[in-house]
Amino acid sequence: MIVEKFAIGQSVRRREDPHLLRGRGRYSDDVTLPREAFGVVVRSPHAHARIRSVSVAAARTAPGVVAVLTADDLAADGLGHLPTDASRKRRDGTPAFATPRPALARERVRHVGDPVAFVIAETPAQAADAAERVRVEYEALPAVAATSDARRPGAALVWDEAPDNVAFVWEAGHRDAVARAFETAAHVTRLDFIVSRVAAAPLEPRGAVGEFDQRTGRYTLHTGIQAPHGLRTLLAEQIFRVPHSHLRVVTGEVGGSFGMRSGVYPEHVLVLWAARRLGRPVKWTSSRREGFVTDEHGRDNVSTAELALDAGGRFLGLRVAITLNVGAYLTPRSAGPGTNNVGGLAGVYTTPAIHVQTTGVYSHTTPTGPYRGAGRPEATYAIERVIDVAAHERGLDPVELRRRNLIPAAAMPFKTGLVFTYDCGDFGRGLEMALARADHGAFAKRRAEARERGMLRGLGLANPIEVAGGPYTAVNPDTAELRVNADGSVSLFAGSTSMGQGNETAFAQIVSERLGVAPERIHVFWGDSDALGAGRGNGGSGALTVGGSAVLRAIEKVIERGRRIAAHLLEAAPADVGLRDGRFSVAGTDRGVTFAAVARAAYQARSLPRDLEPGFSETAAFTPPAVTFPNGCHVCEVEIDPATGAVRIVRYTVVDDVGRMVNPMLVKGQIHGGVVQGLGQGLFEDLAYEPTTGQLLAGSFMDYAMPRAEDVPLFEVDSYEVPTQVNPLGAKGVGEAGTVGALAALLNAVNDALAPLGVRHLDMPLTPERVWRAIHDAGVTPRRTA
Repeated sequence: MIVEKFAIGQSVRRREDPHLLRGRGRYSDDVTLPREAFGVVVRSPHAHARIRSVSVAAARTAPGVVAVLTADDLAADGLGHLPTDASRKRRDGTPAFATPRPALARERVRHVGDPVAFVIAETPAQAADAAERVRVEYEALPAVAATSDARRPGAALVWDEAPDNVAFVWEAGHRDAVARAFETAAHVTRLDFIVSRVAAAPLEPRGAVGEFDQRTGRYTLHTGIQAPHGLRTLLAEQIFRVPHSHLRVVTGEVGGSFGMRSGVYPEHVLVLWAARRLGRPVKWTSSRREGFVTDEHGRDNVSTAELALDAGGRFLGLRVAITLNVGAYLTPRSAGPGTNNVGGLAGVYTTPAIHVQTTGVYSHTTPTGPYRGAGRPEATYAIERVIDVAAHERGLDPVELRRRNLIPAAAMPFKTGLVFTYDCGDFGRGLEMALARADHGAFAKRRAEARERGMLRGLGLANPIEVAGGPYTAVNPDTAELRVNADGSVSLFAGSTSMGQGNETAFAQIVSERLGVAPERIHVFWGDSDALGAGRGNGGSGALTVGGSAVLRAIEKVIERGRRIAAHLLEAAPADVGLRDGRFSVAGTDRGVTFAAVARAAYQARSLPRDLEPGFSETAAFTPPAVTFPNGCHVCEVEIDPATGAVRIVRYTVVDDVGRMVNPMLVKGQIHGGVVQGLGQGLFEDLAYEPTTGQLLAGSFMDYAMPRAEDVPLFEVDSYEVPTQVNPLGAKGVGEAGTVGALAALLNAVNDALAPLGVRHLDMPLTPERVWRAIHDAGVTPRRTA
């Protein structure tokens, strides 16, 4: 009975929550090792400057100081640079400049927060005090921060080797076919828009603890990271140049990542390097203010979308140009949001011809990288926003315009006009379900009632589709080891990590259902590069679709081994033995043996067939043959006070198809969190820089607004399942689904509310001041009715 309640498809409460809620989690800063010292990074206060000198004499004599390390020390020890992206090309096809990035800046700094020196002391306070004694002489240089300014003539150069500040140029689609579509179009809508720069701002700041074993020459890094095996590979091969066996990465609980913890940071290198030099562990923990200028930022692009339509409102072609701000350094993660996931520009529509060009530009700002959705929200925003503008220009209902262009379920599999072939989906069903749940038919009445009160009301929708869990060539397949112990309990070692989304619960549900083992007898481990030979980690909504599939394959191998052992015990043919409800039985008889008894026999050589070695463990890997496509429909309804410009979200409805759901409650939780992150960016999140000095103007929560519970309504969330055949679970992924649709739905709703005033388009963030100015500029006098 217990096992049945813990099966796939059940809304089981998270196993992780009891210890996390009681403060018993083990995060990076909770790692405390004997003789541990503490590090503080001295950082550049300038966005662009030449380093004239670094004086550390006063710092080295400060109380408690163990060492002060500089770029000269780093170079003398021969450590490699942080990796760049060697795959990118410039406009002429030549390789993109490989930006050198040592763990401590040498000669020049290129953004506020660039690391210059590393101070290690006996206590965090002593390290912080000593860091203030480090004297760095800078020669300030001109800077450029704004995406739209980076390519202008005369703009300050981030790298002399990139004289136009262009990092790379990438394009996809059919340029000539799009040009022909626009030539024959009855109407063309053009929209220039901005997707703002945001901070990941996870609950847990970044941290790292480095160890070095002088007996074995082996490094151990404790840090919250999405892909421990990937980080181990980068550190071992490119920076410390040691065998993989000499470097271990351990990740415990992680208080959120959202893509920000997906790569190597200078501090990972610094703590390991310092630990080796000092012969003792070194810990570094970011302050919140420090995180604002060092954690990779998200989004930040300036784009143009053009949509060509025929006289009947059918989409003929779509052309999108993206300028993506990569910040000061081109990392392996910089280009992804503007290249890997832009296939989502096709949306759920039949547009036959699409072309996109992405131009990455340098600026004197913190490097950007993946942030929940990593290009998917931007792509959905582009197509869904330009559809709404086109509908208003043509005098059409935005819903009806979408209906005319939806891909029908009967057309699956469907080759889109850009990159992707959708394997399955019923987009029309999701749209109609969402409209019904949102009571779309009565919106006109609600709008009229709001008008009587002097308020502006708007409704916006978005039909997001995203790519998830694919066979990315640079990423290892995910791996799982299932170890059945002699008492029948199960230890699962997963290559997928958990950033807080409940993987431990979902994986245990899969094991419990398939093996018939009670959940309290299942323990899930993850995050240790020593535990498995390879692991994909977490990212791209693939922890369950890929990692869960690896778990399922390991389970299948265990069952097969168990069938052979059970058949030997029961003197039957293995083909006649099956496992059900925790018991191996011979088909057509009442003879059987429990799973626990088989586990016990597995470790007794005399109870085994001669060709089987003792043990009951299996390892499996899974690389998906293709990507999956979670999709859905978001409907957002807002009310605006024209006297203040304040936007209030009064209703929000989501209907999603994420394939087969292992745990519907976890799915709903992921959608809730994702929607809030999208709404937060749309309403007020903005990492604003002063455009000519590169100084961050929103460097704390006093200046950077985060969404609160009172800013959002209770969400109405529904789902329908169209399982994929790409993986054995039939799951499509859900981690980013909420965010992908929220930006477009919110912006469409607010612009719909403002449309009667003659406002064509208002960019994010939709702060009260920005909305009020739009209303004021439209010449509207606010009217309130009591």
